[in-house]
Amino acid sequence: MAPVLETKKLCKSFGALTVAQNIDFRLAAGDRHALIGPNGAGKTTFVNMLMGVLAPSSGEILLGGEDVTRAPQSRRVRGGLGRTFQINTLFRNLPVLDNVALGIAERTGVSRRMWRSAASFREIVDESRELLATLGLADDGAARVADLPYGKQRLVEIAIALGLKPKVLLLDEPAAGVPSEESSRILKNLENLPAEIAILIIEHDMDIVFRFAKRITVLVQGEVLVEGPPEEIARDKRVHAVYLGEQHG
Repeated sequence: MAPVLETKKLCKSFGALTVAQNIDFRLAAGDRHALIGPNGAGKTTFVNMLMGVLAPSSGEILLGGEDVTRAPQSRRVRGGLGRTFQINTLFRNLPVLDNVALGIAERTGVSRRMWRSAASFREIVDESRELLATLGLADDGAARVADLPYGKQRLVEIAIALGLKPKVLLLDEPAAGVPSEESSRILKNLENLPAEIAILIIEHDMDIVFRFAKRITVLVQGEVLVEGPPEEIARDKRVHAVYLGEQHG
């Protein structure tokens, strides 16, 4: 199957410091993939290059077969690349429904002709409610984001990203700062996302990684150490030495 997202020999250097070296990566429609590695491995740099936050020093980024290596972030989003952040970026004093509606309004172009709340447009409201129901937030639409538990706030952020109708969804530590009982809720809802969306999670929580991902890439010092299904990664002594051993002693 042709990849929806691909990198070829992607490199990034800051002066003499190389933080990404010849990264070859492929993500097909419907993939459930995790990117892991110790602190400083280059995970954030890699994702920032995918999104257009950082320009690579060399190499290529292809989105749906189209070269977007030098394309702005807006073009990548229009091409189907969505992202959540390690620290959520929600409008905390607005209702949940309004947060999701704003994202949908941006995608549909309504935001450019809005003189009233996005949540007052019926079609946007209906789609927002459907997304919230998908993520188990059907009863939280009227609540202020700031009043929700942090785990639910992360789900709202995922709902906003889904409102952009991405073909590829990058989830940057979706369980960061979330108590374990809430991280289980996040995992359950990730498993229920539309099957056709390719999902890449960048995550330190190994329980979530091994329960969610069908394939795992291990990044170390800016290079791909190994890639494979979870059972192979769990057995790989190199992974234990550089990452899992660090986490679990």
